[in-house]
Amino acid sequence: MKLSIVMPVFNEHATIAKIVHRVLAVDLEKELIIVDDKSGDGSWEILVKLARENREIRLFRHEQNQGKGAALRTGFGHVEGDVVVIQDADLEYDPGEFKKLLEPIEDGRADVVYGTRFADGSRANADLLHTAANKFLTALSNLMTGLDLTDMETCYKMFKAGLLEGFRLTSDRFNIEPELTAAFARAGARFFEVPIHYAGRSKNAGKKIGFMDGIEAIYSIIKFNLLK
Repeated sequence: MKLSIVMPVFNEHATIAKIVHRVLAVDLEKELIIVDDKSGDGSWEILVKLARENREIRLFRHEQNQGKGAALRTGFGHVEGDVVVIQDADLEYDPGEFKKLLEPIEDGRADVVYGTRFADGSRANADLLHTAANKFLTALSNLMTGLDLTDMETCYKMFKAGLLEGFRLTSDRFNIEPELTAAFARAGARFFEVPIHYAGRSKNAGKKIGFMDGIEAIYSIIKFNLLK
């Protein structure tokens, strides 16, 4: 199976080269689709250089900043692989775990695999408020979808590419997470969770999600499960 890794990027000059090299080092048939969401900190220039050096990278750019969801939607539109996974442009998630995430799909046990940060309790630099918010949003999402997930907000969502043909995503920001989960659930996809390691970063270190994103996520969980 060919893996399409979709990476949204916005102002990640401090980590972008390192995470790209980590992704490229994974021994899988793959393509790395990077969508720069109008970075203004030099990230784009780094990406252009990296793309020239490696044919596995396919690089796109928004002319205006639109948000993570919009960048993902752009990336999804260029997928050529059999399986898709989302990869953030920081160092919180380890691409070395792609093979572990891929196993349930390859074995025919799942259509969608989420990398859960909570199943084994291993969360380096865990922020208690952020953890509590994630657990609340996951519980609310489960109530609406009928699923039994432990980490709906995880970045590591891996799924069969064909699922993208069954729905039209609309979210521009971080509310893409509950929208994807609701869409997969409506499609009757088989879910599987795999424990992953997570090295969270603080707001000072560049973390972008905030309180208002949590409020928007609550509205989005209701909207995408009840109003669609």
